Amino acid sequence: MGAADKWLLPLVSVSVVSLLLFLSALSGFSASSALFARLPPPSYVRRGAAAPPSFAYLLAGGRGDGRKLLRLLLAVYHPRNRYLLHLSADAPDSERAELAAAAARAAPAARAFGNVDVVGRPTAGTPMGSSGLAATLRAAAAMLRLDAEWDWFITLSAADYPLLTQDDLIHVFSSVPRHLNFIDHTSDIGWKESQRVQPVIVDAGIYLAGRNQFFQATEKRDTPDGFKFFTGICLNLHFVFHPVDEKWFLNTCTPFLLGSPWVILNRHFVEYCVFGWENLPRTLLMYFTNVMLPLEGYFHSVACNSDFHNFTVNNDLRYVVWDDPPQMEPHFLNVTHYDELVGTGVPFARKFKEDEPLLDMIDDKVLRRWRHRPVPGAWCTGKRRWFSDPCSQWSNVNIVRPGPQAEKFRTYINQIMEESKSSNNSCKQ
Repeated sequence: MGAADKWLLPLVSVSVVSLLLFLSALSGFSASSALFARLPPPSYVRRGAAAPPSFAYLLAGGRGDGRKLLRLLLAVYHPRNRYLLHLSADAPDSERAELAAAAARAAPAARAFGNVDVVGRPTAGTPMGSSGLAATLRAAAAMLRLDAEWDWFITLSAADYPLLTQDDLIHVFSSVPRHLNFIDHTSDIGWKESQRVQPVIVDAGIYLAGRNQFFQATEKRDTPDGFKFFTGICLNLHFVFHPVDEKWFLNTCTPFLLGSPWVILNRHFVEYCVFGWENLPRTLLMYFTNVMLPLEGYFHSVACNSDFHNFTVNNDLRYVVWDDPPQMEPHFLNVTHYDELVGTGVPFARKFKEDEPLLDMIDDKVLRRWRHRPVPGAWCTGKRRWFSDPCSQWSNVNIVRPGPQAEKFRTYINQIMEESKSSNNSCKQ
């Protein structure tokens, strides 16, 4: 059995109209419903260096997050991408089945292109512990087996939402070097070392069904000297608008151990972490299995202790507003944040409550998305009417039509890539 097979999770394909949760991860098949028979066939999806980039999305949530994950999926859907939806083990199988069925109903292209799957046998959703890291690595391995040519792996939670269309994202990333990773990182952990790095914990959810706690050892372990510990850097993220330059600039970034678990990783780095052709990914995986918040340090540490340190941009491309003084969770965003979060050009934001009015504003003013439908893009050729989904028909999925947010995002990403060249934003050992 290969390394990828060991990590691979069973999947539920949304193209199964009968809602059957199958346990064979790579069983290829096509839908055969009468509705699908009337749809035009999917156009050829071009891949490779000469084609527009594509993304592998992991959309993760817990019990009761099915509706939020469906809305998130429709907000980031594009036929060129691959999607894996993960509802943690505390969610019932019925919720997973309904999520798969709802995705098939809401996005006809998902059935035709077969690019949306739901994890059928999920991991635990323990807030602190290794289950989240295990789920991410298994999802990454599944993505590698399901699709041979995506370019970046993006992790989002049910509390996240995009601030631009996939046409915008694909357009801007077409000019981004495909060897780059976007990971918020620092090795300056200060006095928090004794509270997060040295404690030894065991994730109870990995071993005991229905448990969402962790067990902590009475003794601590020394900080490792075989590698440098890296974690996220920004806690209090705030932007300021400069009227002269007519741009938003990052104003505050307070160093703190609470890092960002959300990453955008290039395919080659994901393969390095999953297949581990060197000892480093495996060594760090064994260490981070017993770290309190492994997702906030594993990919950061692997990248910055390997040859990938020269290809890592110190930014996770998320808009977050944290409590001040620092707390464990970011603020929930609301309509008062609209001007700032849209003006910055950052592609993703968190944290949102379900049915937050700000989400409706983003759908209406930025994404131009109607309720229960995907975001329309250049690939959609149907007429836009209240009773008709323009994305129920399509033609060339290899072209994009960027909007105003694309230029804001291009300005933002050029700025952070320029900053990443300085010593203050590199993986300093």
